[in-house]
Amino acid sequence: MAPDAPPTFDLQSHSVHSDGALEPAEVVAAAAAAGVRLLALSDHDTTDGVSEAQRAAAAAGIGLVAATEVTALFEGSQDLHVLGYLIDPLNPALVAALERSRHDREHRAQAMAQALQELGFALDEAALTQRSEQGKSIGRPHLAQAVVSRPENRERLEAAGLLDPTAFLVEYLIEGRPAFRPRAAPSVEGAIALIHEAGGLAVWAHPFWDIDAAEGVLDALDGFRSAGLDGVEAFYVTHDEAQTRLLVDRGAQLGILTTGSSDFHGPEHHTFSRFRAFETFGLEANLGPLAG
Repeated sequence: MAPDAPPTFDLQSHSVHSDGALEPAEVVAAAAAAGVRLLALSDHDTTDGVSEAQRAAAAAGIGLVAATEVTALFEGSQDLHVLGYLIDPLNPALVAALERSRHDREHRAQAMAQALQELGFALDEAALTQRSEQGKSIGRPHLAQAVVSRPENRERLEAAGLLDPTAFLVEYLIEGRPAFRPRAAPSVEGAIALIHEAGGLAVWAHPFWDIDAAEGVLDALDGFRSAGLDGVEAFYVTHDEAQTRLLVDRGAQLGILTTGSSDFHGPEHHTFSRFRAFETFGLEANLGPLAG
């Protein structure tokens, strides 16, 4: 691969089984059409779409890494995501733990919806109910969309500059904001152990999405490595060159994998809409056994 060529691996994507827009087979088809040769379907806290994706990938002639994205708690409260690669998607302990996380997410979504209503916002409850009846999870992006889509909220949102769902989510639904509610989830160390028990490799997803400061990211990475972390997502659609180089260098020092993704959620997503959209800045990934 030429240094400036888009990568042909893309190791994080999402389907309707979590917060994506497409069925697993459609995700695979979109990836193959974009030139992806090695894909991971990594739905949040579930492996339900993996078997469909595996069949579609075999038919399309591309590699598919069985994966999930485990929600974990960092320092007791903050959400942090650990990707589990090469897992057994039917591992009983993993399936049970992910099911507990999904149930907690449902209760958390209800609590945040109630908080938004108490703050005076109307919600598109029909859309949320439809999603729930279809067996799809309701996360913070869906709650934000349920607020900004209601005309009763428009004047208030426009005055605050919050007509975009992501802007609303950041203002109201992240830690420290008025409608945020904490969730129960395994610790990062617990998530790593769970992934290992399922025969997989544990990789920290999009570090600079969770921790802003470079020093904080490196400190956390060192600690996670001591707990058995196998890799870090160094290449990511929102990582700049300095962040990418920092993670690649520390990954090499620690002897861990350095993976990458565009975090595809669907063709209409405001941020994660294209495969092969992340930069490598001429650096080499270390995919280890993920490369097959």
